[in-house]
Amino acid sequence: MSPAGRLPHDDLGDAWRAARLEPAGVHLDHAACSRQSTAVLDAVAQHARHEAELGGYVAEQAADGLLQQGRSVLAGLVGMAAADVAFTESASASVRTLVSRWRLAPGARVGVLPGEYWQNVAAFTDAGLTPVVLPADALGRADLAGVERALRDDPPAFVHLTLVASHRGVVQPGREVAALCRAAGVPLVLDVAQAVGHVDCDLGADAAYGTSRKWLAGPRGVGFLVLRPAVGTRLTPLVGPELYDDRPAVDHARWYESHDAHVAGRIGLVVAVGEHLAAGPHRVRERLAALGRATRERLDGRGGWRVAEPLDEPTAITTLRPPADVDVRQVAARLRAEHSLLTTAAGRERAPRELSGPVLRVSPHLDSTLEQLDVLATALAP
Repeated sequence: MSPAGRLPHDDLGDAWRAARLEPAGVHLDHAACSRQSTAVLDAVAQHARHEAELGGYVAEQAADGLLQQGRSVLAGLVGMAAADVAFTESASASVRTLVSRWRLAPGARVGVLPGEYWQNVAAFTDAGLTPVVLPADALGRADLAGVERALRDDPPAFVHLTLVASHRGVVQPGREVAALCRAAGVPLVLDVAQAVGHVDCDLGADAAYGTSRKWLAGPRGVGFLVLRPAVGTRLTPLVGPELYDDRPAVDHARWYESHDAHVAGRIGLVVAVGEHLAAGPHRVRERLAALGRATRERLDGRGGWRVAEPLDEPTAITTLRPPADVDVRQVAARLRAEHSLLTTAAGRERAPRELSGPVLRVSPHLDSTLEQLDVLATALAP
C-alpha cells in the first residue's frame, strides 16, 4: 500500500476503467470472469465479420501473424517460447488434453497439494492417474522441506501445482518447487488460471496452462497450454504430423490445438495480453497486491467474517469465512440484489480437503477503488 492508504499506480486504474464499458454494478468478481475492454470486444467482432466475408479458414489464415505474436507474449509470461503454446478452449480443456495425451503408465502417481482444485483431480483420475498429496502448511502453501523429501524418497510421475487457488488467494512458492522438481528429475506442471496476469508465472515450470477470462480480461471460451519440448516428446499428438506431409511444418505445441475453434476469441485473448503487457506486468502486480491488502484490512472481522489469507499476501483474492449459521450463498445474492456488489460464493467442493464449508470470495481488479471496498465492508455488517 502506498502512503496515506492510497493505492499505487492510479493511472492504471484510470486507464483500465476508461477502456471498458460502464459496469452495471460494482464488479468485485474478477477471479470468476473479468471485464473485457472495448478494444478486445471490437477485435472479436471484427474477426467474426471477416469470417462472414472471407470464410472462416481464410480469415484464420489472415490472422495467423497476430495469433503467433500472441503465442510469443503468452509464452513469455510463463518463461517459454512461442513454439510451446497451444490455444485451447479453457484451462480445464488444457489439463485434460495434457494428461490424456501424456504417455504414462496406468495408475501413475501425480503429486498435488491438499487444496488442489477438484476438476483437476477429476481430470487426473479420469485419465487413470493416482493423485498423491504432498505436504503443505496450515495455509495450504507447499512445505518445501516435505516436498523435497517426497521427491527424493518416492517421486511421482510429475508434480501439479495450482499457483493461486480459486478458493484461497495464497501464492504457492512456484520457483522453489520448480527447482526441487528439476533437481529430482520430475516435471512440474503449473495451473496458472488464477495467476497469469495477476502474479509472476515465469518460474521454471515444464508445462503451464490457463484461461483468458480471469486476470488477463480476455474472452470466455479461450485458454492455452504451454509445453516445453521435453514434455512435448512425451505426448502423443491427436493426429500425427506424418499424415500432413504436404503441409508446412508447424510448432510442436500446435498439434494439440483444436482446429474447430473460436478463433475470434483467440484474437481477443491476444489483444488482452497485449494490453496487459502495455500496462506493465510488474506495475499491475503491485496494484493488485495493494488492492488485496486493502480488501483484507477492511473486511477482516466485519460482522464476524474472517479473512483466510495473510494480510500482506500479494494477490487481489480475498476469501472470507462466514460467522456461524450464515449462508454464504444467500449473502452473495443479497450483496448483488441490494447493493449491486458482485462477489462469489465458493463452495466446499472446490477444495474439499481444505474447506469445511463455503467461503465468500472478493476479487477486485485495477479499476476497483477503496470507496467500493468500503461499501462492501458496510454491506457485510449492516
